Amino acid sequence: MNNLYKTLKAQRKQFIIWLFEHSQRIYTNMFKNHKPWHITKQDLLKFPEPTFGRHLGEFLDKNNFELIPKVERHDCYHVLCGYSTKVEDEIALQCLCYGNGKRSPYLYGAIILGVAILPDYYKYYHHSFKIGKAANAFHHFDYRKLMHVSISDFRAAIFPKHDLLNLKRSAA
Repeated sequence: MNNLYKTLKAQRKQFIIWLFEHSQRIYTNMFKNHKPWHITKQDLLKFPEPTFGRHLGEFLDKNNFELIPKVERHDCYHVLCGYSTKVEDEIALQCLCYGNGKRSPYLYGAIILGVAILPDYYKYYHHSFKIGKAANAFHHFDYRKLMHVSISDFRAAIFPKHDLLNLKRSAA
């Protein structure tokens, strides 16, 4: 029975990955009118060690990613908040952003489908929502202008101390 549960959970995660991969391109093309940054992972890796830009470059490098044009800020949220790219972390990050005041059709879809398809992580999603609610607003920043900022100073300006300690543990 335990193996069946694990198999079904893995299949549900794969389904969400498929949904993310296919919906993200459509959503970006139809609804996102931000100008692409034209910054590469290699450009980011040239920033000094303690900067937000360097940490973003390392995040992209670790995950073998490049920035996705017009939605670059999403990867900035991962770095700022210390969330990985695992399916449950992607959904939890959306919950954190919702708690922080971000609103978009894609965010609503990710949360609704994520909670419905992977309710196993509901407590994690709710905890992430509360972290976002307690944090200073960060979803509206022009992250391209913040690449030179110290990541520790940036996080300290956004998150309360008790959440900051948890972020540092999860980002390590």
